[in-house]
Amino acid sequence: MKPKSAESPESEEGLQYHLRVKPGDVSRYVLLPGDPERVKRIASFWDEAWHVSSHREFTTYTGRYRGVLISSTSTGIGAPSTAIAVEELLRVGADTFIRVGTTSSLHKWIRAGDIVISTGAVRLEGTSKLYVMPEYPALASYEVVLALIEAAEGIGARYHVGLSASSDSFYVGQERPGFRDYIPPALRGFIDHLRRVNVLNFEMEASLLFTLSNLYGFRAGMVCAAIANRDTGEFIPDAGIDEAIRVANEAVKVINEWDLVKEKKGRKNVYPSLLKEWLAGGGK
Repeated sequence: MKPKSAESPESEEGLQYHLRVKPGDVSRYVLLPGDPERVKRIASFWDEAWHVSSHREFTTYTGRYRGVLISSTSTGIGAPSTAIAVEELLRVGADTFIRVGTTSSLHKWIRAGDIVISTGAVRLEGTSKLYVMPEYPALASYEVVLALIEAAEGIGARYHVGLSASSDSFYVGQERPGFRDYIPPALRGFIDHLRRVNVLNFEMEASLLFTLSNLYGFRAGMVCAAIANRDTGEFIPDAGIDEAIRVANEAVKVINEWDLVKEKKGRKNVYPSLLKEWLAGGGK
């Protein structure tokens, strides 16, 4: 591709420099796993799916799930590449994002195979700090959180709702020993501190996604499969991933239904009495 300029690295047709997607290639609803291979796994749950692009760590599929146009794009690991993915997806028309990830739980009662739905995230990564001051909160969108809970209840998943912590570092930043057992003195006991302030889990992307969602005015949420437990030492790399995918896909269907209700009723937000009125009217 030939970018328009160094400041606007997209083609004249709107093809994005990193993702290699253009307007019309993706749905407004996009699921964001880190791993490119998990995009294919997510798409395998859809009624139909087609490959859009693959470039570097970014793979994109689009398809339909229970009649709803849906897309999935991998972000790679960490906040910097997630920021690239989100910036470019926004430019081609996406406005609702659900991260579908894996995570380490910090509490004994969040077992491997459980899923975690985040309401917000502690900003331990550096990318979001380039956008806005560190005091700015990283909050998930309430509609996405509610839709994820609705979906988890609908499939009977064992789930937990609360705060996550997003780190730039998989090893020392999450109090895992680095090479030769190195851990900075300031991070010794960090997990215990996060437990005391009721943080549920560690991951690496949510706080960037949530910060940008509030800054730019789009919707975002996260559902993660707990594959490790930092209290018990349990680590099952594939535990709960399919369940997290099912919850995310179902949440998109729920959000789409709510969007249609808002459009029909001329409302900007979803709220309980609006849904009650809609259901009482037979969904009309």
